[in-house]
Amino acid sequence: MITDDLRQRRLAVIREHMDTEVTKEFDATLATFNGHPHYEIMATGQVFDGDEEVMGYYLTTRTAFPDQRHDNSRFHVADDAVIVEFDLLGTNLGEFYGLPPTGKTFRVPIIAVFFFEGDRIVNERIYFDSASLVTQIGRGELLALAASGDA
Repeated sequence: MITDDLRQRRLAVIREHMDTEVTKEFDATLATFNGHPHYEIMATGQVFDGDEEVMGYYLTTRTAFPDQRHDNSRFHVADDAVIVEFDLLGTNLGEFYGLPPTGKTFRVPIIAVFFFEGDRIVNERIYFDSASLVTQIGRGELLALAASGDA
């Protein structure tokens, strides 16, 4: 079992991580990792590894959804990870997979599993229903692309 001190440090790191994603202070977000950021987006199979790829992910998603934010966060601490359940919200105000913005909003439940070494994140693995997101923003045609393997 982890100590209460380590548990509190990990929770503080995740709060900083999530808060700086919303405020777009991405250098601070990257600093919550152990020196090598790594994201796995399970709904799409995308993997972003290293500073450059992760920063590209941040910039791309915040171009499409500049008001992206979290709501109703709940934290569950395990020995090697912290699981965070939350609602992700945003508005499609920029290009998304090459398509113009729709101006429509989304709200989808997310589970993010943050894996740790000590008090630094080594991987963030995100689970969500991508069909709900693209349907809510009026981009159902992306479902057909995903099914064909072209997305």
